Amino acid sequence: MTSSSAAATAFTDLHDRAPEGVWSAPGRVNLIGEHTDYNDGYVLPFALPHRLAAAGSARDDDLLTVASVGSDGKLQHAEPVRIEELTPGAGVADLGWAAYPAGVAWALREQGFDRGADLVLAGDVPTGAGLSSSAALECAVALALLGLAGQDEPDEAARVEIARWAQRAENEFVGVPTGVLDQTASMCCVDGHALFLDVRSGQAEQVPFDAAAAGLRILVIDTRVKHAHSESGYGDRRKGTERAADLLGIKALRDIEAGQLDTSLAKLPEELRPLVRHVVTENERVLRTVDLLRAGRLADLGPLLDASHESLRTDYRVSATELDLAAESARAAGALGARMTGGGFGGSAIALVRETDQAAVESAVATAFEREGLRRPRMFVGIPSAGAGLDESWAG
Repeated sequence: MTSSSAAATAFTDLHDRAPEGVWSAPGRVNLIGEHTDYNDGYVLPFALPHRLAAAGSARDDDLLTVASVGSDGKLQHAEPVRIEELTPGAGVADLGWAAYPAGVAWALREQGFDRGADLVLAGDVPTGAGLSSSAALECAVALALLGLAGQDEPDEAARVEIARWAQRAENEFVGVPTGVLDQTASMCCVDGHALFLDVRSGQAEQVPFDAAAAGLRILVIDTRVKHAHSESGYGDRRKGTERAADLLGIKALRDIEAGQLDTSLAKLPEELRPLVRHVVTENERVLRTVDLLRAGRLADLGPLLDASHESLRTDYRVSATELDLAAESARAAGALGARMTGGGFGGSAIALVRETDQAAVESAVATAFEREGLRRPRMFVGIPSAGAGLDESWAG
């Protein structure tokens, strides 16, 4: 059963009527370009086939009711909220997981959309795996609330704007200081492509990315080590990069060209230099990766993935023992390159592998984790998939 079908079935069972519509949004893998989005830099994500669906019907008042199908198949009910009473800060922690859909309703209210709705959520995006389950939820809920308010399916420009609204919900309402990469990927990615996004300008390019045609696979390795962006580590690093930009008199670290890096680092206190070095070199790695994809040279991506992981491990210091083990054991078994993906402190790694080596790499990674007494990681192939939208097939 698809996520959309699961959400629609649960909605019908709960409300004794079919939903008016079902909208869904994907999780994402960031091929390369980590912690560059909030520095006005470049990112290169692609959407996963794993999705979060929101089945819903409009209400005549401003009440928002939300229930979610848990991993055990049972419904988890959130307390209904009045959209006009939603306020960032006060009482948000008491909402628990429901703070995310409530935050989206608040952000849309700020844009003039305040009609209530009954929603039921279901999905298969792994939570806490660094694959943007929260962004998938936000984008699915945003499209559901907009659709139930009578808005048409958004065009490309509107999708970018909705992603910004979803980011605002996470930043200002929930209090998680993420950049806009996750929401933009969930809203704007297309099947068979990676999304090359210039965060500063908003300019985007859908870059063909068909690893299977090249005999390659992107193996996603979910270490099952939970991460949380709201923890202090992520926020501390973001503040550090902002402080460095202020000291250098620039808007964001994006403004440092690769040839200016050494001069810029010399002007900064020692503790900020590794953060800046990572952001500047990571932006360069994104640009080089895009060039390789345009040229069809997917097999040459490995060294860039390896360099990205090393920079995240030693300069940005957001890796974890399990992420390092996943990357190292994959490389030792024949992966062309491997890196952590997402915000770090746990979550997932990715490995670029030949189709013929996939089984051996998976076995080696699993064995390495078992040898260290760690829980066996979840592994699957990341297939570039479609972004968020109205799902018209759920009824069938």
